[in-house]
Amino acid sequence: MARLWGREWTRHELEQRVGDMLQIAGVRLVELADGKERGVRAAEFRTGTGFQFTVLLDRGMDIAHAEYCGRAIAWRSATEDAHPHFHEPEGLGFLRTFGGGLVTTCGLAWMGAPVHDPGAAPKRLGPRDLGLHGYIGHTPAKNVYADAAWEGDDYRIWLRGRCQETLVFGENLVLTREISTRLGENRFWIHDRVENAGYEPAEHMMLYHVNIGFPAIDAGARLLAPSRAATPRDAEAAAGAERWAECDPPTPGYHEKVYFHDLAAAPDATTATALVNRDLGHGVYVRFSLQELPCFTEWKMMGPRNYVVGMEPATALPLGRVHEREAGRVRRLAPQERVEYHLEIGVLTSSAEIDAFEAQIRSWLG
Repeated sequence: MARLWGREWTRHELEQRVGDMLQIAGVRLVELADGKERGVRAAEFRTGTGFQFTVLLDRGMDIAHAEYCGRAIAWRSATEDAHPHFHEPEGLGFLRTFGGGLVTTCGLAWMGAPVHDPGAAPKRLGPRDLGLHGYIGHTPAKNVYADAAWEGDDYRIWLRGRCQETLVFGENLVLTREISTRLGENRFWIHDRVENAGYEPAEHMMLYHVNIGFPAIDAGARLLAPSRAATPRDAEAAAGAERWAECDPPTPGYHEKVYFHDLAAAPDATTATALVNRDLGHGVYVRFSLQELPCFTEWKMMGPRNYVVGMEPATALPLGRVHEREAGRVRRLAPQERVEYHLEIGVLTSSAEIDAFEAQIRSWLG
């Protein structure tokens, strides 16, 4: 059954009323055609509720634009969507093509701050300079398959593809991603599998940069999180750390604040966070497993135009691979070893849904 426009509909009822289900919901493949985005393949999802989002196939199958009933969900930067051939991998060059969007994937061999890594594996490559957040978010997908079909009375909509991050004499990591949703939903699911397709052990790091913007964030909006502690990254974040959950109006001269959270979870290790604007009865949440993604970073930037809060589940902290290796948080995958990640991202569409979400995460704190 799908709930649309205030009532439940069966498959039979809907099929009688449309010639093509894309009239209501579905996914279609398109190609962007102007400016820096020219030539980027994309997939457009609609669920029939006013929830829609765009996946950039040539940008690691990341999620760019997203909205619910005309309300933007994701922050989008001034760089806009850019073709991967504009990528500058050195140092902070990532920021020239960081379009924001709802989900930017960072990894696979490393993520986080740029570093000079004297211990990079394999040793025969010698020391390496690693740029901000790695390569996977600028890697085109292949073997792409988008479709939708009835499964009983559920109309399921999905997209699958593979992205490969490889280097001669170096890592050979393959990301297989499925993004799926259903007719009548205000949420979607990401299921990622990362495999070491090489014949030597490989280091692996993963971070999901979930970027929430106006109107979910505005003066008075809050980050809801089952946080037992929020550790400031630096002195800038330490100033005003007691207000880590609170959003300000756009503030000229604002410097980003980053907090590392110790999150509580349900007995099955599932946890969740959300950015909510109670004045609008509107919010965006991300749900994930601490067994898969044990670290969570809050990126808070209240500057004009750069007005965003990032919710960032990850395998490690974004302090650079050298630091995280020393802290024991860099995963090492054996040849043909696989790891999997599951995320649910959705919209809270009313004050009642926000209240229910907050009650749930408070229960995890005991």
